Amino acid sequence: MDAHCLSGHVSARVLKTLLELIPVITPDVLTEYIRKSLPDAEVTVTDRTGTMNHLKVVIVSDGFEGKNLLDRHRLIYQALDAPMKDGRIHALELTARTKAET
Repeated sequence: MDAHCLSGHVSARVLKTLLELIPVITPDVLTEYIRKSLPDAEVTVTDRTGTMNHLKVVIVSDGFEGKNLLDRHRLIYQALDAPMKDGRIHALELTARTKAET
C-alpha cells in the first residue's frame, strides 16, 4: 500500500471515528428546541444527507405572525443555538410559515 492510499484510509477511519463521537440530533429533540421559543410549532424535519446534521426543517407557527423572513430565521437560529454550536447541526434549510400561510 502506498502512502497516498494509507493516507486516504486513515482519513476515512479518523472521519468515521469523529462522526461517531459527535452526537446526532433527532427530529424529536430538534422539535423540543424549537418549541421552547414557539410552543405551537408544527415541525417537519428531513435528513438531507443521511447523517442527521444537514437538515431541511419546515416550521409552521403563529409565532411568526408579523415577522419578516429574516426575523423568522433569527428566531429559529436562536432556538437551535446549542445544537449548532456543538456540531449536531451543520447545515439548515429553513421554511418558516404561519398557519394562515400554509
